[in-house]
Amino acid sequence: MDRQERRLRRSPFVIRDHSLNNYVQDIACRLGGKHCPDIRVHLVRTPLFNASMAPNGMMQVWTGLMLRMENEAQLAAVLGHEIAHYLERHTLERLRDIKSASAFATFVGLFGAAGAIGQLATLAATFGFSRDQERAADRIGVLLMRKAGYDPAEAAKVWGNLLAESKARPDGGGASTLPMFATHPGAEERNETLATLAAEQPGGTTNATTWRERVRPFRSDWLREEIKLGQYEESVSLFTRMIESTPRDAELLAARGEVHRRHGGDRQFDLAVADFRAAEQIGHEPPEVHRGLGMIYRRRGASREARASLKHYLELAPQAPDAPMIRSYLEELGQ
Repeated sequence: MDRQERRLRRSPFVIRDHSLNNYVQDIACRLGGKHCPDIRVHLVRTPLFNASMAPNGMMQVWTGLMLRMENEAQLAAVLGHEIAHYLERHTLERLRDIKSASAFATFVGLFGAAGAIGQLATLAATFGFSRDQERAADRIGVLLMRKAGYDPAEAAKVWGNLLAESKARPDGGGASTLPMFATHPGAEERNETLATLAAEQPGGTTNATTWRERVRPFRSDWLREEIKLGQYEESVSLFTRMIESTPRDAELLAARGEVHRRHGGDRQFDLAVADFRAAEQIGHEPPEVHRGLGMIYRRRGASREARASLKHYLELAPQAPDAPMIRSYLEELGQ
């Protein structure tokens, strides 16, 4: 495990911003208490929801998880759950259960091969904890939250938000499509359990304002990574929930508009234009709003509007990686 952690530290996928790392590490330490010196959090640039903790105290938190958290208490719910697995030695039990050398190597590799999204998602499901272990981690995690001063009611909200996102899939999704929770108890049971545990430990803070301030400098990158996944229904569900929480957020409207635009189709283009225009009205919109509008107008044969929007994009982002391509479109449109 120590070798895998050294490998992880060298990974280009690890976020090296000291401020953000220290912030998340401090949350983990509040939850871990006297075990704080044993916990080492690594933030990994992977746009899926996942967190894991190895027997040696190495914890991975993926940026897809960070993007989906609404406040500090929700992150504490996930970290507390993983710390509970660590305290109860559940990962060591899983290692003992794996008999073959190849399976053992694969399990160990799960904690160090950050960035291999498809592989890691499959491994997380294959080598998950038992449902009894998950129930125990839920119970202990809520206790850790409350002891650290967080509102335990936020734990159930994390699960509910994930289920809503997964069920937006064309096939109806559900918890089975979420790699991290492939072995977790059923959705209804888990929600009831978490709600009951929270009711027994009422009160606490969410630290929502602090959370938003700390993650805002990184959110643009995380939004772009989510968009690149090409998961239309899930991303629309996620961005819609985020917009409902902060409706006058031009960046979020731009992100949802871009998801609609990339999916394509007349209805999606209409939805994209509506989001882009709403972002414009708020002001301080990302340059990509004008690129998106220009690309839609170009697709629809509205040359004048396409030229105006694409020119505006280049004025705002003259050094953008796609600037040469946009200039070629402008030449095609006759400037």
